[in-house]
Amino acid sequence: MATEIKSRHAVVSRQPYELYMAFVDMRNFLQYLPEDKKEGIVADYDSIRGVVQGFDVGIRVSGRTPYSRIDFKDDGAPFQFSVSMFFDPAGEQGKTDFHIEFSAELNFMMKMMLGSKLQQVLDKIVTSLAEASEGKVPEGFDSSWYEGRK
Repeated sequence: MATEIKSRHAVVSRQPYELYMAFVDMRNFLQYLPEDKKEGIVADYDSIRGVVQGFDVGIRVSGRTPYSRIDFKDDGAPFQFSVSMFFDPAGEQGKTDFHIEFSAELNFMMKMMLGSKLQQVLDKIVTSLAEASEGKVPEGFDSSWYEGRK
């Protein structure tokens, strides 16, 4: 049975197409990584791959719905997973309701070890993006990639 985790929703002060374009090309993810984590990471338009804590992990785009959704799936990882990012117009002009959904085939041990951590990571990504769009820089967050998109 798959483990399903849904992030919180947050309003990001950018239009859906702006956020979509930032995430649609996997090469963009390289600029989000700290310099000391970039070694050995390779990316093209559809995929990104590297060694993370000793595991060879790859992620591939499995679907794109222009300006509203991007689906990713594992491309060689210790377990099967998928991630979907949603970019829905918010009630206010020029803003986006952003959230992430994660699904994985985790055994009992992995679910116990990772379940709550995955929820925290997804929520932090969503919150950090919303805060960065408002000019707030969360502690430890490198917003330089985002500043160039204003």
